[in-house]
Amino acid sequence: MTQRLRTPLTELVGIEHPIVQTGMGWVAGPGLVAATANAGGLGILASATMSFEELEQAIAKTKAKTDKPFGVNIRADGSDAAERCELMIREGVKVASFALAPKKELIARLKDNGVVVVPSIGAAKHAVKVASWGADAVIVQGAEGGGHTGSVATTLLLPSVLDAVDIPVVAGGGFFDGRGLAAALSYGAAGVAMGTRFLLTQDSSVPDSVKQEYLKRGLMDTVVSKKVDGMPHRVLNTELVDKLEHSSGVRGLTAAASNAFKFKAMTGMKWSTIVKDGLAMRKHKDLTWSQVIMAANTPMLLKAGLVEGNTQAGVLASGQVAGIIDDLPTVAELIDRIVTEAVDRIDSLNRYRVTEPA
Repeated sequence: MTQRLRTPLTELVGIEHPIVQTGMGWVAGPGLVAATANAGGLGILASATMSFEELEQAIAKTKAKTDKPFGVNIRADGSDAAERCELMIREGVKVASFALAPKKELIARLKDNGVVVVPSIGAAKHAVKVASWGADAVIVQGAEGGGHTGSVATTLLLPSVLDAVDIPVVAGGGFFDGRGLAAALSYGAAGVAMGTRFLLTQDSSVPDSVKQEYLKRGLMDTVVSKKVDGMPHRVLNTELVDKLEHSSGVRGLTAAASNAFKFKAMTGMKWSTIVKDGLAMRKHKDLTWSQVIMAANTPMLLKAGLVEGNTQAGVLASGQVAGIIDDLPTVAELIDRIVTEAVDRIDSLNRYRVTEPA
């Protein structure tokens, strides 16, 4: 029988275990999200790489596979963010996850309709802002995490956020087992969020050949690159990434522009929508136009690696934990193992308590 841990996160969302599977683009689809939900965790659909119609279909597929709570991650600066939120409300999605701070009005609209709002933030001041706007909880990712990341380690970023807000804080960046969950709870977090650990499961749709590429890597085999999309992005250090790191700016922009055209064709997005999204990215992330073009390149690079299995032409987002993970369990096995180990670790700490006088 799986053991249980009750935290503010499990109470807020109505899940069994304080474990979140993050909304990884091209990875967090209906199969992985439903498997996480059915195992008692919180699975989050990644919609940034989906058209509106594809998101509709993904939500329907997820609901067909589970009756447990799950979430959807969207870009707060996307031109159709409000429409996607209305879709979540109509479909009864439990959690709205955001990669950037959503507008105050959007938070209110979601909360008024029973949706739990959980933005991801990278600094204490951002947590304070979204908390003041009504966010129900936040996910904070330290520098160890994969994909877009900051420069402050989880061990310092997490307590700085916990000291700044009184809403539940979920810790991300560097978590993969029960020891990490126990440690996060001891800091005062309400749970942990994991991406790479869920990517490396049997329920993940990532090609097996790519999973083996992750499993072969060591702790020093990721790099934080700005050449992927102009922003700090932690990825596996592949031959392609090495070439990008040593490429000229003009060459990188040419390739990025080409992939931006491919992404437009694949998603059916209008140029007006792409321009609106670009303007929003410049405003919210303070990017140059060259960085905006590079950012449009990212979905295709990730798709080539994580969907098509082409590690020569694609980019593989990864947390540093890839260097310590050595197996591919099912999601159910993983969550059961993490919770059991966390409970055992928490119980074992009592042996350090001294009750008699020194």
